[in-house]
Parts: sequence; structure tokens; C-alpha cells
Amino acid sequence: MAFSNTAQAGTTAAHNDGFMAALRRGFVSYMERKSRSQEIARLNAMTDDELSQMGVTRDRIAHYVFRDLFYV
Repeated sequence: MAFSNTAQAGTTAAHNDGFMAALRRGFVSYMERKSRSQEIARLNAMTDDELSQMGVTRDRIAHYVFRDLFYV
């Protein structure tokens, strides 16, 4: 019985680097989403008068929180 190894030298290290970079990007993305959801919850807890002082209506809270990412 014969066994063969088709792995190339250096492939594992490059694969691990790519995996770690993807993991870091995913973690950063998760933390950004989490902090934004907390901001949305904070704004939803405000009264309409408090929101109007900021120039935000209740139906535009998400637009306000994500204003740096999207132009709508």
C-alpha cells in the first residue's frame, strides 16, 4: 500500500495567515455591529422631544446611527 502527500511546503502557514485575517475582520465587524445596536437601543429609549432636539425622528434612528456608512 502506498501513501502520498500532496501538500505543498508553506501552504499551511499561508492558510493560517488568511484564516486569522478573516477571523480578525469578522470580530471587528461583529464589535461594530454590536456597538451600533446599543446606540439604536439608547436612542429608542429617548423621548420624542429628546430626539427632536437632536434633529432625529423615531423612524429615522437607524439612518442616523448608520449615517457614516450610507447616504440615503
